[in-house]
Amino acid sequence: MIRLALIRHGPTAWNAEKRLQGRADIPLSETGRARVSAWRLPDELDGVRWFTSPLTRARDTADLLGLTAVAAPALVEMDFGAWEGRYLAELRAENPLAVAANEARGLDFRPPGGESPRMVRDRLHPWLVARAAGGVDVGAVTHKGVIRALLTLATGWDMIDKPPVRLDWSSAHLFQLDASGTPVLDRVNVPLEDAG
Repeated sequence: MIRLALIRHGPTAWNAEKRLQGRADIPLSETGRARVSAWRLPDELDGVRWFTSPLTRARDTADLLGLTAVAAPALVEMDFGAWEGRYLAELRAENPLAVAANEARGLDFRPPGGESPRMVRDRLHPWLVARAAGGVDVGAVTHKGVIRALLTLATGWDMIDKPPVRLDWSSAHLFQLDASGTPVLDRVNVPLEDAG
């Protein structure tokens, strides 16, 4: 078993506005940059090999954390298709029955022209297998949709009911990967301690 640590990128202006971000390459906001600059990785993550989503907000988070991270396309955020840049509340108000039916699909929820969480899991799988085969503890700076998809693999959560654990998006989340690349939940919400 190897360790896999996941960190979500710092906040962006779209996060603050509660817009669906997806693949839109939105940078960290000034508030986000300040927040990440105050983070410090726990000592237990020393020596971990780091990867990052290719999107700017994740790469900049890795840079601000002082990480030398390799961009991995598998770690890119879930594609929200036609919904990117929109507000979920606005979408629900426009077409409440259709959006509710889509959300009730759990792992198979899929925005028009976008990706489902199950599709995110499928694209993550080869990356997880490769990391497990490498035999070295790894970390990734990635996105909420990717972390939630990985949580479904580790816990069997179908994304219909509430998540089995509440995730703090300013923390690291630790998993173990078995030889087949299957994640097992270790610990969530490991503090990224204030450097000040």
